[in-house]
Amino acid sequence: MRLALIANPRSGTAPDPERVEALLSAGGATVGVTAIEDLAGGGEDGGLDAAGLAAAGRLLTRDGAADRIVVAGGDGSVGLAALLAAELGVPLAVVAVGTANDFARALQLPRELEAACELARDPLAETRHAELALAGERPFVNAAATGLPVVAAREARPHKSRLGAFAYAVGALKAAATATPLRCQVRCDERTCFEGRAWQVVVGATGAFGGGSEMGVTAADDGSLDVAIVPTGSRAGLAWRAWGMRSGRLTRQSGVAHHRGATIEVHVEDRRATFNVDGEVCTCEPARFTLRAGGFRVVVG
Repeated sequence: MRLALIANPRSGTAPDPERVEALLSAGGATVGVTAIEDLAGGGEDGGLDAAGLAAAGRLLTRDGAADRIVVAGGDGSVGLAALLAAELGVPLAVVAVGTANDFARALQLPRELEAACELARDPLAETRHAELALAGERPFVNAAATGLPVVAAREARPHKSRLGAFAYAVGALKAAATATPLRCQVRCDERTCFEGRAWQVVVGATGAFGGGSEMGVTAADDGSLDVAIVPTGSRAGLAWRAWGMRSGRLTRQSGVAHHRGATIEVHVEDRRATFNVDGEVCTCEPARFTLRAGGFRVVVG
């Protein structure tokens, strides 16, 4: 089996790429290693344009066609690797070595390094379909959120190396104490489904985010995006919303608007449309979210 490894050694718990390569090749697989920074940059908004996709594909297959793409990184790395796997028409195996690893958690993939590599190199491992979402051209697999999650991500960043996934809880507490609501309009398949002030808007594929939080009622292969809007309320009431996210019941809470569609658009007034996209804070202008036709195949065991 020929594996094309995309390594992001800057991810939260990532070992040296040589360590991952050794574990993947233990069963006799041929492994080609590519640093993720050598693949990115084809698109202005964090994605890859047509030329960038073609160049990345040539780089990954420089030693021959790959049977499988393997990504060793966090959730942000998974999105780009999934796009390339879909483009090359091969499955993606995930070695989750980020801080949150929400995609691995949502799909119940191994989160221990050795077990993940063993699954990734297993030629008989089963695969399943998963959806690949796009924020403009930027690929993501879990969620894109604005409002409180942006503040939480920024507040969590300085604590990741010391606290790991718990840094997201620290960031969420600080966001709840300091953030202000945003005025926005949300459109689902060209129909306005919300207009007003909100604490946060979350657009989800798996719907997992923030180191263990979930929107609830989403699925990785239901053919649609979900959007949950938490309307403005008392700051004290955010504790109830936080419990809803940690328990995967946010969309079931009273007052939370939940919609599904093939295209979700979010228009934010009086500020730049900044989103937390699978853990990466970025500007999305316009903030238009879609699904890539066909999605991708992920190795699940």
